[in-house]
Amino acid sequence: MQYGLIGRKLGHSFSKEIHEKIENYTYSLKELEPQELDDFMTQRDFKAINVTIPYKEAVIPYLDNISAFAKNIGAVNTIVNRDGKLYGYNTDCLGLKALIARSGIELRDSKVLILGTGGTSKTAAAVAYDEGASIVIRVSRSKKDGCVTYDEMYADHSDADVIINTTPCGMYPDCQSSPAEVERFSGLKGVIDVIYNPLRTSLVSSALAKGIKASGGLYMLVAQAVFAAEKFTGKVYDKKITDDIYDELEANKENIVLTGMPASGKSTVGTRLALLTGRRFIDTDDMIVKAHNMEIPDIFSSYGEDVFRSWEAECVKEASQYSGCIIATGGGVVLRPENVSALGQTGRIYFLDRPLGELVPTSDRPLAQDAEAIRKRYEERYSIYTSTADEIVAVDSNPEIIARRILASHTKGGKSSI
Repeated sequence: MQYGLIGRKLGHSFSKEIHEKIENYTYSLKELEPQELDDFMTQRDFKAINVTIPYKEAVIPYLDNISAFAKNIGAVNTIVNRDGKLYGYNTDCLGLKALIARSGIELRDSKVLILGTGGTSKTAAAVAYDEGASIVIRVSRSKKDGCVTYDEMYADHSDADVIINTTPCGMYPDCQSSPAEVERFSGLKGVIDVIYNPLRTSLVSSALAKGIKASGGLYMLVAQAVFAAEKFTGKVYDKKITDDIYDELEANKENIVLTGMPASGKSTVGTRLALLTGRRFIDTDDMIVKAHNMEIPDIFSSYGEDVFRSWEAECVKEASQYSGCIIATGGGVVLRPENVSALGQTGRIYFLDRPLGELVPTSDRPLAQDAEAIRKRYEERYSIYTSTADEIVAVDSNPEIIARRILASHTKGGKSSI
């Protein structure tokens, strides 16, 4: 291996994709069990590597030289082999600084809680102090290394201004977990989660829902990779390369989720989007039918709507685990907040807004079999569709044009109508 990443579990890593966009070298992912680390580091058979969980501290004894900042933090994520001597650096700190700046979260004179005790938590503490935080408190399940417990956090530090999560809680595939309850903090102004898969963890999603500035770790991942590549190659890269790779990666990894009334065209537009992009197409109604070997009208008649909604939620949760897909949802999927939350963690939600008069009833839609049923559903759900969507898409043309319009806007942020 010439260039690459070592860690214990790397199946979720985006690092290979990022590094090979930065520079023309092959970047490998190498999973190591703890008992394999000594042999790998002793052989030194690499030009330069990145280091991730759980080896950011364990690699330090093998280094011949360590940067002052990495030594002060006690964690290394970048190692360069120069003529057989290993030089250690910490580019996570620069990546985290870049993420905080991009997020618009102010740490100066703030009380900052850092969740976790590993190498990244030490990096976060150093960055928080460097950014002018007045109080920095590390939180863990035990009180080791001067940390407070989570119970103590809620009891004594609910006045925190900023939370930085460095634990794996909420990381794929355990996407629904959260290391903290943001509603228990009275004046929270910002949340940073270093997790980047899913794009928006439950912690980040909960903060955003309350109007709190919050960001996941994808920008940090890209920025630290660019800084690491500078160590690898000796080059200096323009900041634009970080922004460009981040924008491209986010757009490619983010699911395009279609919501809307029955007969609004979700499956038709979704299929067209899949053909245009080469992305996988997922229809949650089809997932339910395949999972239970029953057509949807039969599920309603045999088990009722409550059972159907529970089965639907299971399929939505599964679909949300994927990235870079087109997901067409059932008309009632927005009725359960947990569905919207799951879809929003990995996707951007587009509401296909077809006028009521153009929604045609069909016998295979149990709650939209006639014009009166459609009208009632429309009146019940319209405000939910609009409030849960990232973008509202006017269905005023053919599916090809609608699909291309969605694609053209997919890299844009914020709520809008297209």
